[in-house]
Amino acid sequence: MATEHPQRVVHRCTCPTCQDHPYSAVAREHRRINRLVASADERTRRHLAGFLAQQHGRGGIAYVARITGLHPNTISRGKRELQHLHPKPGARIRRPGAGRPRAEKKNPHVLKLLQELLRDATAGDPISGLKWTHRSLRNIQRALRHRGVRLSPSTIARLMRQLHFSLRTNRKRVAGIRDLDRDRQFRHLTRLRRLYITRGLPVISVDTKKKEWVGNFKNAGRCWRQRDRDVFDHDYPSWASGQAIPVGVYDLAYKDGSVLVGTSHNTPALTAAAIRRWWLAVGRRRYPTARRLLIGADGGGPTDHRKWGWKVALQRLADEFGLIITVTHYPAGASKWNPIEHQMFGPISANWAGEPLVSYETILKYLRTTRTETLLHCRARLDKKEYPVEHRVTAQDKARVRLKRCRIRPELNYTIYPHDLKS
Repeated sequence: MATEHPQRVVHRCTCPTCQDHPYSAVAREHRRINRLVASADERTRRHLAGFLAQQHGRGGIAYVARITGLHPNTISRGKRELQHLHPKPGARIRRPGAGRPRAEKKNPHVLKLLQELLRDATAGDPISGLKWTHRSLRNIQRALRHRGVRLSPSTIARLMRQLHFSLRTNRKRVAGIRDLDRDRQFRHLTRLRRLYITRGLPVISVDTKKKEWVGNFKNAGRCWRQRDRDVFDHDYPSWASGQAIPVGVYDLAYKDGSVLVGTSHNTPALTAAAIRRWWLAVGRRRYPTARRLLIGADGGGPTDHRKWGWKVALQRLADEFGLIITVTHYPAGASKWNPIEHQMFGPISANWAGEPLVSYETILKYLRTTRTETLLHCRARLDKKEYPVEHRVTAQDKARVRLKRCRIRPELNYTIYPHDLKS
């Protein structure tokens, strides 16, 4: 059975006629030649190119090479082969045994030498400093040359793949922060969240997005443009017109959220203000009969479970709206599983990717136009109120907090009751 050859890409002629007049008769003739060359096998291709060069006369090899993209040596070989008898039908296209022997066949010790160079602890000579330089193909080639072995980078890459080496990245698998009861906390959090949603009670996820400097600064990501957008070459805070601190509140039942953009400091009072704004704008109309609120928050930052400022701010919310506020914190090192991170902050980052945040109006516009296929709708509001960063909680404020801790992980789970609610 005849061997099937893969379809070769049709070469596009680069001669001036084809470039300037692509619909001329000469251009059409060159396209027909290239289609014919692409449909032939290796031997027929060089014979055809040699025949065309012979017909053209002086300068024919350069002429055909420019049209077909074949190397001049290949065309010269085709001309020489045309002067001899044509091979029999069904004969080999290439001579048997052609090609140089592989590097591992000429030097059986090259694989072992590569393994020694690529060993993490003992690669190279620690005295000469080569121990930490064998990480690129060029450096490996240089080290092998010092040992009398000459290989090309492509051959080294092939041998490394043969030894099961490949380009790899770091993977976050080693637990730097270990929480022995993390699974227990997640089970409690999931069970409590399902209970609230089933009974029609509000469940929100709260977190603060990365602080953004407002100005003509580079923003990570890419967007479709006809030309590049010029931004400042440095991100100096002194060049910014301010800072934006987006504090988000995400409703897990309705899959929408609200963002309060602060301009001063990321404090517990700012996070409590974002919850208060969400309750006044959305929560009390969406849950008119609800007297309980479940908040899922990180274990650090402004919602740190060890900070009394966070608990005092929640006590004020509970007293203002008469809500029983239950808080569940994520364990240390597990805040990336907070739903607001990937269901709200992720789409926001994708929406303004590659766009400089030149003003607060621009930030609010991108926040309000963030949409996803899961019907995410984001509301946004600017808060220019000054929130002092060093606010000491007095003993009287601590004493006013009506806090009851849960039996499961009491440091992470607690409930704050309003003062007008009888015990």
